[in-house]
Amino acid sequence: MIISRTPFRISFCGGGTDLPSYYRQEFGAVTTTAINKYMYITINKNFHDNIRVAYSETEITNRVENLKHDLVRECLKLMGIRKKIEVTTMADLPGKGTGMGSSSSLAVGLLHALHAFQDRYVPAEKLAQQACKVEIDILKNPIGKQDQYIAAYGGLKYVQFNPDDSVLVENITCSRQTKQELEKNLVLFYTGITRDANFILKEQNYNTPGRLDILRKMRDLAVELRDALVENDLTRFGQLMDKNWQYKKQLASGIANSEIDAYYERAKKVGALGGKILGAGGGGFFLFYCPKEKQDALSKALYPLREEPFKFEPQGSKIVFVDDAWNS
Repeated sequence: MIISRTPFRISFCGGGTDLPSYYRQEFGAVTTTAINKYMYITINKNFHDNIRVAYSETEITNRVENLKHDLVRECLKLMGIRKKIEVTTMADLPGKGTGMGSSSSLAVGLLHALHAFQDRYVPAEKLAQQACKVEIDILKNPIGKQDQYIAAYGGLKYVQFNPDDSVLVENITCSRQTKQELEKNLVLFYTGITRDANFILKEQNYNTPGRLDILRKMRDLAVELRDALVENDLTRFGQLMDKNWQYKKQLASGIANSEIDAYYERAKKVGALGGKILGAGGGGFFLFYCPKEKQDALSKALYPLREEPFKFEPQGSKIVFVDDAWNS
C-alpha cells in the first residue's frame, strides 16, 4: 500500500491571471500558500484483475475507460495503469465547490502515488505539469494552473505564469515573526454555500478579453503583496487583499452575491482589513485578514459561519507511507 498526502491551499492575490485566456497574452501571477488541510490518496495492488475506486461512491470495473471519476480515470490512463489496482480518496475538508483547490490536490496526490506505485521518484515541477495536463488539456476544465503548482510545491509562494506556458515558482522570504503573525491574523470561515466553480470560471474566461485591465491590476497586486511580505508590512498585506477582492468581484456575475457582500461588510466594520472568497467565488470558504485582538468580534459578526483553524504547510505533496509488502 502507498499513501500520498497533498495540501489544500489558500490564495491571496492574482487569481484569474493563471487562466490561459490571460497569461498567454501577458504574464500572470499569484501569491498563495499551502495549508495543513490535506487530500489523502491510498493505492493498493488489487487481488483481482479489475479496478476499484472508492470516494463518495465505489466503482468496480474491468475497463479504465468505464470509470465515472474523470480525474482518476485520466490519471490512470496517463500512467498506463489499466488493471489490478485499488484507489481510495479521503480529505480533511469538503471537496467540491469550496474553493480550496481540492480537485488539483487530488490530481497531484494521485499522480504522486501512482509514480510511487511504479517505483518512480517525481519532482514537484513534473507533478504540477502532469496535473495541469490532466485537468486542463485532457479534461478541458476551465481552470488555471495555480492550484496544481502550490499543491505540488507547498509553502508560501509567488507563482508566475508566462505566455510560453513556463511557470516560475518562488519562495516568499519574510521574517519568521512576520510569517507567524500573518498566520495568526488570517481567519477562515466556511459559508456552507457550495457552487459550480466551472460555471463561474467559464463566464470568467468568456469575459477575459473585456476585463484585461482589471486582471492586470490583480496581477500587479500579487506582486505588491509579495513585496509587502518581504518588507514585513502586514497592514499593507490586508489592504491589498481588500483591493484584490473589489477587483475580483468584477470578473464574473457569480463571484459575489448579496449574502457574501453582507458578510464582507460586517467583517470590515469590526476590524478586518481585507478578505476574499477562495477559489472561483460564489461560496465555499471566506478568508479574512484580521488582527488577532479583533477576531472575537469578527467571529460574532459572522455568526453562524463556522471558523476553520489552519496553519501554513511548508511542504507540498509527499508520500507518507509505503508498505514494502505491496510489491512482494
